[in-house]
Amino acid sequence: MKTTRNFARGSLAAIVISASSTFSYASPQDYEFQLVSAEVKQGPDAEVSVRLIDKRNGQPVSDAVIFTTRMDMAPEGMETMTTPLGELPSAEAGTYKFKTNLSMEGGWRFQLGAKVQGEGETVSGEVVVKATP
Repeated sequence: MKTTRNFARGSLAAIVISASSTFSYASPQDYEFQLVSAEVKQGPDAEVSVRLIDKRNGQPVSDAVIFTTRMDMAPEGMETMTTPLGELPSAEAGTYKFKTNLSMEGGWRFQLGAKVQGEGETVSGEVVVKATP
């Protein structure tokens, strides 16, 4: 009876270990922010849209919580020149839309941090927006 129980426990452990080794868990590097449009009209009502993509399957990630944003002119050598951002509603799944004041033409670095459902670590990324006249 004792041998049967030990065999059953060992078999169960082997099944659990082999089953868990077939699952792949995501990491923050499995996600990427992408600009919907690399060029945005300069001005106080500029709208910037980004997609959050799961690189493993190419699908957009909906319902991420964007909790960190920063827009600055680092690409133009002016990292201390920042501008505030406000989140706007977006009708497209996996697309996140923001309103900002792109006061000058040129490159603006947009940094984002997000929590993705089921992911323990923060997903972060940056994109460069070009403000045009």
